[in-house]
Amino acid sequence: MAPSSPFALPGFWSGLSWLRGRYQLVANPSLLARDGFLAGSDELRRSALAQAMTCPDVRAIVAARGGYGALRIAADLPWKTFEESPKWLVGFSDVTALHAMAWRHGVCSVHGPNVTGLSSATSSAQRAAWLGAVERPEDQRRWSLRTLHAGSAEGPLVGGNLALIEAMASARLLRIARGAVVALEDVGERPYRIDRMLTSLRVGGWLEEVSAIVFGEFFQCGAGTEGTETEEVLFERTRGLGIPVLAGAPFGHGARNDAFVLGAWARVEPGELRWSVVSWG
Repeated sequence: MAPSSPFALPGFWSGLSWLRGRYQLVANPSLLARDGFLAGSDELRRSALAQAMTCPDVRAIVAARGGYGALRIAADLPWKTFEESPKWLVGFSDVTALHAMAWRHGVCSVHGPNVTGLSSATSSAQRAAWLGAVERPEDQRRWSLRTLHAGSAEGPLVGGNLALIEAMASARLLRIARGAVVALEDVGERPYRIDRMLTSLRVGGWLEEVSAIVFGEFFQCGAGTEGTETEEVLFERTRGLGIPVLAGAPFGHGARNDAFVLGAWARVEPGELRWSVVSWG
């Protein structure tokens, strides 16, 4: 599906070719539609996605690309039906809006490369992580990470793109369960904007009951003329929350984007995150 922006065809065909070697694929005729910065009108994208969400033969829905546009249709999709008959929703970046709606309805989803991110240039390790999340979510995974604030915690794993999480909160569509482990990444944002988004979530009370935060890559988010680095912001804005905070997780818009399951049960220890899905599908 293309729930957000249009996509470059070479990377799309390459990723699609890899998926076709393992799965039976179905593409809606509207997939290649264009409407400015959107992959078709809101109604076209909403209708196509709703059809996939309610089709009994569909086992997974994989986004072609992120970009922008999912928030425009996220609240108008058949989530109650999806909750009763769940299937994998796979993607990242702008797809965070759909992930947030899925976990709001108690459905696990896969935060991982979109179709264009599964092209021939994608490493075998990332493809293996993608397959592992989709096909073997019950296997326990472990990441060795940097500790910003020490501590131990456990809870359901939620999150995605920081800008989209803040947008969902602004739209009053965000729900974060008490004790959740929140994973966040972003791309192309200056440190002061990352500060603003984290501050907004903190002042708005969205981080009051989370048990831990795990930061992925903040790609192309280097310091501006003022010299403040992004990791300084991540450290300072989460200090005082009284929860463990880890950084350097291998997901985001950079070269490494390992798939993981939102809704999995996660355990945070100093320098380590472990997760697996207790029950699914």
